[in-house]
Amino acid sequence: MFEFELIKQCKHTGARAGVLHTPHGDIKTPVYMPVGTRATVKSLTPDQVKETNAQIMLSNTYHLYLRPGHQLVKQAGGLHQFMHWDKPILTDSGGFQVFSLDGLRKITEEGVEFRSHIDGSAHMFTPESVMQIEQDLGADIIMAFDECPSHDKPYDYVKKSMERTLRWAERCKQAKTREDQALFGIIQGGMFEDLRIESAKATCAMDFPGIAIGGLSVGEEKKIMYRMLDVTVPHITRNKPRYLMGVGSPDCLIEGVARGVDMFDCVLQSRTARMGTALTSRGKMNIRNAKFAADFSPIDPDCDCYACRNFTRAYVRHLISVGEILGATLLTIHNIRFSISLMEQMREAILNDDFPAFRQEMMGKMGFSCIDSTTDYALS
Repeated sequence: MFEFELIKQCKHTGARAGVLHTPHGDIKTPVYMPVGTRATVKSLTPDQVKETNAQIMLSNTYHLYLRPGHQLVKQAGGLHQFMHWDKPILTDSGGFQVFSLDGLRKITEEGVEFRSHIDGSAHMFTPESVMQIEQDLGADIIMAFDECPSHDKPYDYVKKSMERTLRWAERCKQAKTREDQALFGIIQGGMFEDLRIESAKATCAMDFPGIAIGGLSVGEEKKIMYRMLDVTVPHITRNKPRYLMGVGSPDCLIEGVARGVDMFDCVLQSRTARMGTALTSRGKMNIRNAKFAADFSPIDPDCDCYACRNFTRAYVRHLISVGEILGATLLTIHNIRFSISLMEQMREAILNDDFPAFRQEMMGKMGFSCIDSTTDYALS
């Protein structure tokens, strides 16, 4: 049911194009995956998400466990039925959310005791219980339960955390029983090169159908994140999809693809839209600015989304300024479509042996500089 086909790799970078086959359809990579935390992308209907050409959607195990409850979702026929989405779905393990509850959780070898951010009620996540929750939710791709330490944790702490994550990964493999779901392992190791390499080798040795890179974009500088990718990716099995968790700004999408990453997700697209920010081919745009009050051009003339085809900056600014929900809807449609279109353009550039030039041009247009790597990705 799950197979990853590596179709082509760029000659001069790690950029690659592939296809991931799942029970609910094929996913062409590289791919940006919109985030529907509580079984919905905020402000959008499933049909609106589909119109952006989204191939897969994410949902959050922690939040769905608390509300409405994984057993209710199972009773509804699983997430696909519950949220009326017939394409692939990925659920994270809730690990990032649990470990962000600083002061409200306690980590042991068994798992994590935590208190709900909603009502303070006590709960326990273990690798086994998380597997049961994710199996009840019924996503196509599920994530192993891991610990995601903050970027400033010391070496000794991160080493113990990484080793525990590896033990939890083995327990997740043993607890998973559904054959129609693909379980991805997660690489950790903080900002330490040797720990990243050790985690990558050990995680890949478990032969998961996909490998995720976790614990990045958690407060560290981007150049550090790129360095961690440079030392990690070459140790990930070549014929498995590589997923960089929680990363989705346009420059990071381009630089991540250049380093051999196939899959990305981020809430940035929808969260910034609700604050009036548009991601464009010329960089970020704060649509609230007064200069757009009488600007009757599209949000981004280079974008083919529903919002850019039908509405002007002046109109969207008006909606955002007066607090109309439609403003957030239109900007969310735009930001998601822009990000997906960026991935589609990168895939085409890879297939046409033109990725390095595309990378240079697009990064320059958006006001970024390419961050070169010393890693020989031709061997990865």
